Amino acid sequence: LVIEDESMVSMLIEDTLADMGCVVVALASRFEDGLSKAQTLAFDAAILDVNLAGQRSFAIADALRMRKLPFVFATGYGTTSIPQPLQDVPILQKPFASHDLEQALRSALASTRKA
Repeated sequence: LVIEDESMVSMLIEDTLADMGCVVVALASRFEDGLSKAQTLAFDAAILDVNLAGQRSFAIADALRMRKLPFVFATGYGTTSIPQPLQDVPILQKPFASHDLEQALRSALASTRKA
């Protein structure tokens, strides 16, 4: 699942994931749509933009945590904008390279397997 409000970034993430052999089950660019998809769709992991058109996505992160689904935060703001309870989530710092996305996603998946 990719939740990202910038269409170019969303397409880059989608293409990079496809190159990695992943299937993107859905895209969301708005908070409400992202929250709904995070709560209801079946998927293995999510890429979650911290700022969705000015709205913080931490409630979506909480929904993913409730379902025990791994996710990666994507942000251009650094880690200081992320609340303490979510600071253990892998961060994909924008702008990023494809290997950064792969590393962050692998980290998220590995941490969920350990739990």
